[in-house]
Amino acid sequence: MIPVILSGGSGTRLWPLSRSQYPKQFLPLVTNNTMLQETVIRLEGLEGVSAPIVVCNEDHRFMVAEQLREMGVEARAILLEPVGRNTAPAVALAALEAVASGTPDELLLVLAADHVIVDIPAFHGAVTTAAGAAAADRLVTFGVVPTGPETGYGYIRRGAAGDWDGSFAVERFVEKPDLATASAYIDAGDYFWNSGMFVFKASQYLQALKQHHPQMLAACNQAYEDSRRSPDFVCLGREAFAACPADSIDYAVMEKTDRAVVVPLDAGWNDVGSWSALWEVASKDGEGNSLKGDVLSVDTHNSFIQSENKLVAVVGLDDMVVVETDDAVMVSPKARVQEVKQIVDLLRVAGRSESELHRKVYRPWGYYDSIDMGERHQAKRIVVNPGAKLSLQMHHHRAEHWIVVKGTASVTRGDEVMLLTENQSTYIPIGTTHSLENRGVIPLEMVEVQTGSYLGEDDIVRFEDLYGRMES
Repeated sequence: MIPVILSGGSGTRLWPLSRSQYPKQFLPLVTNNTMLQETVIRLEGLEGVSAPIVVCNEDHRFMVAEQLREMGVEARAILLEPVGRNTAPAVALAALEAVASGTPDELLLVLAADHVIVDIPAFHGAVTTAAGAAAADRLVTFGVVPTGPETGYGYIRRGAAGDWDGSFAVERFVEKPDLATASAYIDAGDYFWNSGMFVFKASQYLQALKQHHPQMLAACNQAYEDSRRSPDFVCLGREAFAACPADSIDYAVMEKTDRAVVVPLDAGWNDVGSWSALWEVASKDGEGNSLKGDVLSVDTHNSFIQSENKLVAVVGLDDMVVVETDDAVMVSPKARVQEVKQIVDLLRVAGRSESELHRKVYRPWGYYDSIDMGERHQAKRIVVNPGAKLSLQMHHHRAEHWIVVKGTASVTRGDEVMLLTENQSTYIPIGTTHSLENRGVIPLEMVEVQTGSYLGEDDIVRFEDLYGRMES
């Protein structure tokens, strides 16, 4: 069985912690591990499970690779989507990868990278049941046993018992209902929440896609054929994949096939789709509060309060969410946290970077933290990991002044190569090619001061790059 981990979400409902360039699957929201890492960890103990295939946005490739490396996990493949096209094409690409490696009848266990599952033995049991049905050429989905009426999930109505113990025929899929309809579903007792997780043979999924959505399969085939491979990534053909129709597995295949079955999953599942959902799975104090970071609370109940940097003090709050990051504070009643997405929309319309990036931005070589910005200047704290190197590059509109705070920097400036140690500095004029490398064994820390008429991150012309970013 090959786990296929879908890691393409943007997580806008968990703003300001989750941003489009650093979404929730890469954050340690519930445990000290990120949600992507937890998805991999919960596979431990499942018999016959191989290394995972991860499908992600190409902008997130280095975060995926780094978080797997931290765990000592080597992916079977990391497939990079140049644009988002929903789950059906993403899984088709993973199936094509399995077929190309000579395992067309191996089972694919399709998982989202940003779900919480509390009861791991129950999850393993459901996967084992699903594997039995999938081995007999069924397309299996998991239906979460509901704990109450929920308007934020789609539903699956089960039909007759299947040929495999613990499975049922799928009678129909249902869109997200209103509260009265959701309550009726719960009272009926034959509806599940739609988990968005699946098990099927790679060959069976591709066959079903060929039957029900041949245009999508053709586009995916072309994108896969046009892909470029490196030791770490498979970069899919941009033009072909951009032309691919966007659709979910449910719409493209599962609602149309006569081979769909559902396996109940009662394992403490939560898709953590909002701050209220995160409050539900978080540990709480005696007042029902989840308090994270430097937080003081007085007469506050059933609230989620998180501080990333500053002291956050709250008085007299009930059923509220307060989240502080280095560049934003969000306050909302728990009952209205789904509307946080509207804030993200406003930020995008205004062209503000807070919709996409944190002040601290991770790169394959380390990270930078924008500590000050003015009309014609910007100051950054830069940390370069041992053995890492920034691309050989130049800028048309800005000059840079580098000051080493910790470690030793190997600097290329034009035709010069120099070593800078603590308290030493250099100046990079506009238009001068330059690069930076940490050849030491401790992180290199620097302060970079930029000056010029334009300070955007897109003013970079790369000539050499270890990380395959020459086209970005």
